[in-house]
Amino acid sequence: MHGIATGAGPVEEPVDEIRPSIAPPPGPPVRRATRALAALGLSAFVVGTAEFAVIGVLDRMAESLHVSAATAGLLVTAYAVGVCLGGPLLTAVTLRLPRRLVLVGALGGYALANAVAALWADFAVVLVVRVLAGAVHGLFVGAASAAAAGLVPAERKGRAVAVVFGGIAAANLLGVPLATFAGQVLPWQYAFAGIAVLACAALLLTRAAVPSSVGGGGGQQALRAQFGHVAKAPVMALLAIAVLVFCGQFTAFTQLSGYLQDVVGVQGGAVGLYLLVFGAAGSAGTVLGGRLADRAAGTTVVAGTAVLVLVLTTLFLLGERPVAVGVCVAVWGLAGFGLAPALQLRTIRRAGPGGDLAATLGASAGNAGIAVGAAVASGITGMYGYSVLPLAAAVICVVTLPLTWICRSEPAGGASVPAAP
Repeated sequence: MHGIATGAGPVEEPVDEIRPSIAPPPGPPVRRATRALAALGLSAFVVGTAEFAVIGVLDRMAESLHVSAATAGLLVTAYAVGVCLGGPLLTAVTLRLPRRLVLVGALGGYALANAVAALWADFAVVLVVRVLAGAVHGLFVGAASAAAAGLVPAERKGRAVAVVFGGIAAANLLGVPLATFAGQVLPWQYAFAGIAVLACAALLLTRAAVPSSVGGGGGQQALRAQFGHVAKAPVMALLAIAVLVFCGQFTAFTQLSGYLQDVVGVQGGAVGLYLLVFGAAGSAGTVLGGRLADRAAGTTVVAGTAVLVLVLTTLFLLGERPVAVGVCVAVWGLAGFGLAPALQLRTIRRAGPGGDLAATLGASAGNAGIAVGAAVASGITGMYGYSVLPLAAAVICVVTLPLTWICRSEPAGGASVPAAP
């Protein structure tokens, strides 16, 4: 855009002679990118709300679908399986499609899946729908991350990716409690129906705001070439970090309500207050993490993991002090969500032309860690009780630290995700 001659005005007017060296105002492209990022963030909010809202209505779903509470819990597992396995598969199938078309198609599939869950009250059907919704979730988060990075210059890519993760963090703060409230006051199907309507609105907004030319890390690359870029040691190491760091966090977070009640002595509505603090800190951490990722993504991941080790260890040592626990929960949310945009950006950059597939695999790796962490939490709680959960989580994060240190250096050439024209 710089250095475009106007070709207007006589030669004798000096003002016209210097016009070719003046860049046109960046306002309109910046505004387009801002609108597109806002659409991606709002769409991520919808997707994030649907992921965890089911947790708040599992008891009512179990009763309505005539299954036990333990069986109803498979709906959470099914979603995670869909993200981990179906997300990369759908990404592989859609690699050659334009990113905007993939985003719109993913949101359309999401709306359809939640509508079916709302209209067809059969456990087997809802279980299959949750797997499909999880697969579309993985596809969307990967495509949205790559598209967001492609909308802005290299020095702002971390903040752009943070918008997507910020939408998911905001879902935990606002969307999930609202959907849970709706599912408790009204039949649980209304929560799914509302999410389906919101997904349709997000689809229309994305279709209108995201430019058709937006690209990712190499969507037109052949599938084999994409896998070749992703299968390199640096990318695989970053995916391993995602699995471990989310496994560590969810080893403690999955049973956080039980820990607060059994160990800290928090009762009733105060438990929700702690979760609100965690969500608010997570939203702030996502914004801060995006800015830090633009300065030093590798260092941000190392620092975030180190803070997690410290805060989880402190939580274990000071578990009977409610105020100290509240501070720990806030710092935990800040660090845990803060490292996510940097880790995703690092994964996309390291994969180079394989960035589209790597972005989805990053989301899948995080969800795999969540699933494993939930299983670890259940096993530890059954054997030792709630009190040791923060210590177990801290140990897993300690194991992750050396890997984050090894992977801290930036790839040659810096950001490899091209900005959209």
